[in-house]
Amino acid sequence: MINLSLMGLFIPTFLFVSITPGLCMTLALTVGISQGVRRALWMMGGELLGVALVAMAAVLGVSALLLGMPGLLTAFKWLGGAYLGYLALQMWQSKGKLAIPEPGQAQQSSRRELFMQGFITAVSNPKGWAFHMALLPPFIDASLPFWPQLTVLLAIILLLEFASLLLYASGGKALRVLFMQEGNARLMNRIAAALMFGVGVWLVLS
Repeated sequence: MINLSLMGLFIPTFLFVSITPGLCMTLALTVGISQGVRRALWMMGGELLGVALVAMAAVLGVSALLLGMPGLLTAFKWLGGAYLGYLALQMWQSKGKLAIPEPGQAQQSSRRELFMQGFITAVSNPKGWAFHMALLPPFIDASLPFWPQLTVLLAIILLLEFASLLLYASGGKALRVLFMQEGNARLMNRIAAALMFGVGVWLVLS
């Protein structure tokens, strides 16, 4: 069903790429800071769905079409960047559902909002499209059935991606606990806002 020699190269390659800091990992860190790991799981669900769709589209050639339509890709990037910039502004002002509440307050994003945030970040990341288009197809053995191979490869990609997201979100939670012990909710909000804004700028300029 799969080529084991190719799999021996595939796993370390995608592990390295998954754990390397990027848009989705920075977002996981930010949500881990502002919402905690348990709430960040909803963002991870959206991000994983987006990654799965991007990976499948890359193998099937849809990414070549998108990358050949710079106007559409630019629109996705600007809309995604504007949305993340809006969230960053709210967090900087200690407002909005992503902001860390002051002691005695409670405010959280809905599960749907977190899910969509992760999904939008994943599907609007042009580097993700280019990366999957360039690296995933070579690991498909043309002499073996296509769909079983793709299913296994996608499962491995999502497992590695989830482990990396969980690692970054846990790091964010550790920072949250550290700062909340000192009562510095506003400072933590501004750190998270700066990270979120950086993700937005990165998305637009990438």
